[in-house]
Amino acid sequence: MKLGLISLGCAKNRIDSELFLGVAKQYNVELTSSLDEADIIAINTCGFIESAKQEAIDTILEICDYQDKKIIVMGCLVERYQQSLEESIPEVDFYFPIKDYNNIDELFKKLTSSTLSYKMDYTKRVVTTSKHSVYLRIAEGCDNKCAYCAIPLIRGKFRSRDFDSLIEETRVLVANGAKEITLIAQDTTRYGTDFKNKDPRRLEHLLRAISEIDNVEWVRVLYLYPDEITKEILLEIKNNKKVAKYFDIPIQHASNKMLSTMNRRGSKELIKEHIKYIRDFIPEAIIRTTLITGFPTEEETDFKELLELVKETKFERLGCFTFSNEEDTASYDMYPKVHAKTAKRRYNTIMKEQEKISLEFNQSLIGKKFNCIIDDYDFDKFAYIGRNYMFAPDDVDGCIYIYSPIELEIGSIVCVEIIDASTYDLDAKLVNIKKDDTLF
Repeated sequence: MKLGLISLGCAKNRIDSELFLGVAKQYNVELTSSLDEADIIAINTCGFIESAKQEAIDTILEICDYQDKKIIVMGCLVERYQQSLEESIPEVDFYFPIKDYNNIDELFKKLTSSTLSYKMDYTKRVVTTSKHSVYLRIAEGCDNKCAYCAIPLIRGKFRSRDFDSLIEETRVLVANGAKEITLIAQDTTRYGTDFKNKDPRRLEHLLRAISEIDNVEWVRVLYLYPDEITKEILLEIKNNKKVAKYFDIPIQHASNKMLSTMNRRGSKELIKEHIKYIRDFIPEAIIRTTLITGFPTEEETDFKELLELVKETKFERLGCFTFSNEEDTASYDMYPKVHAKTAKRRYNTIMKEQEKISLEFNQSLIGKKFNCIIDDYDFDKFAYIGRNYMFAPDDVDGCIYIYSPIELEIGSIVCVEIIDASTYDLDAKLVNIKKDDTLF
């Protein structure tokens, strides 16, 4: 029996897919990347915003054309809309919501007629990213209750994973070739604050412990909540040579009125203060953020505040989204709504400004040397695809194209010099010197 899987959505959802594949292997189900060859096709869906939901539904309908396959639909969309999905797309054989993941053995018993019981096990994940760069999910759920966000409805309350189990999982990942470990959660800064056994270990302790594991080269942490970045976390990031000086801090807006309406903690003044402190404390810090335009009640004056902050702060990395009106969230019944064309215009204005900022920043890197991890090879450009500490592995930030006269090993870390820059990508040449830890 062969199983093919389509994983949609974020890196956190991808880990559920990898856990699912790990269970399949324990039931001796063969994994295949060919849907034509598969006897079973599983789709792990995203249900976060409207565009993601539409992508998931389109994918399900497309897969339903495979008449001779068993079809499993799982993930966030099923968690939110299982009943309506069952009614509208009855061709699917199994709908498998997140709340049933602990009973995944029952699903596979039906598929394989086995009497054995295997559960999702982090140490048996089937990694679907490059083996040298992997994600480590350190917590589940969220307590922040941002007005636009459905994650607490889908994933529940914030729950940190056991510290020692994370170290054990990392050791397994490293034994299988991982060099870069990227920590993810809905709110990584809260890690450990919910431990009921008074375990004092927090994010900074986890970063240190992971970096001390043999053969871990790089450690990166994403999804930091602005007002929860403690001095202890900053000290660990600053002083630990293996931890990327990279701060992924979604702020969503700059207008205090909008931040309050979004149910975001803090203020524009606090955001500016935090960013200044980070940059003063760690001058080489890269700061990435995400913004929302068109949230209900957003006026032109609010947007101008947001645009002014972007111009003033000059985020090295920035993503923007137009508001998605999600049912069962607080914002769903907020009025007045902003017209979609207005939200899109504001989005375009932000991104055009960011293009200038990004190009200017990238051009400032020409002539500088960095350690880069080699991710792939681009046969069209005849160049290796790599990243330094400034680029996260999630295909959002861009990459570095490395021109080398010698063959490089995928997953290796080499020293390069930046020779050219575009809006989001860099060009580099291999530097014939020994890898230098100070170039991280």
